[in-house]
Amino acid sequence: MDLKGMHIILGSASPRRKELLRGLDVSFEVDTGNTFEENFREMEQLREIPSVMSRGKSHGFHRPLEDDEILITADTVVLCDGQVMGKPSGREEAVAMLGKLSGRKHEVITSVTLRSSTREDTFTDTAVVSFSDLTGEEISYYVDRYRPYDKAGAYGIQEWIGYVGISSIEGSFYTIMGFPVFQVYRHLKMFLADK
Repeated sequence: MDLKGMHIILGSASPRRKELLRGLDVSFEVDTGNTFEENFREMEQLREIPSVMSRGKSHGFHRPLEDDEILITADTVVLCDGQVMGKPSGREEAVAMLGKLSGRKHEVITSVTLRSSTREDTFTDTAVVSFSDLTGEEISYYVDRYRPYDKAGAYGIQEWIGYVGISSIEGSFYTIMGFPVFQVYRHLKMFLADK
C-alpha cells in the first residue's frame, strides 16, 4: 500500500493488533502514550461502547498529531445476554466469564479509529461466536495456563480455548482477535485516497 508519505502510529500495546497490522505489510510504529481513562459504566447503548472507547483512545493520545501522521486506535468488547465482558480483573473473574460463555453464543464488537491532523474515521465490525459446553476442568486449565487477563471476554480465539471450545463463528475471525484487518485495509486506502 502506498502510504503517500504518511507515517502510521498504532496506539495499542496489544501484540495481536501489532501482528495483524504487520500482516498488511504496512510500516508503523507503536506509541501507547495516552491520557484517556476507559469507563463505560454509564453507557446505555452497549454496542456503541467500542466506538466511543476507540475515539476516546484516539483523542487521548499524549500529543498533537503531525501533518504526516495517521494514528490507529481500537477497542473490543464481548457482549453476552446484554452484559459487557471486558478484560477480567483476575482468575476468579476470568473463570466466571468463560463459564457464562460456555454453551452459548455471544457477540464480539471491535471498533477502529483512524485519525490524522485533519480528519477522522471510526468504523465497527461485529462477529458472533458459538462456544460448545466447557467443563470446569477445561476452563481452569485454560485460565491457569494462558492467563487471558488482557483479553475481552477472558479468551483469545487463536489460543487453546478457541481450538477446543469454539464450534462456529459468523463474521471475521480477525474481528474476534480485536482488529478487523480487512476493514482496516479498506478504510486506510480510502483515508489515503483523500490525501
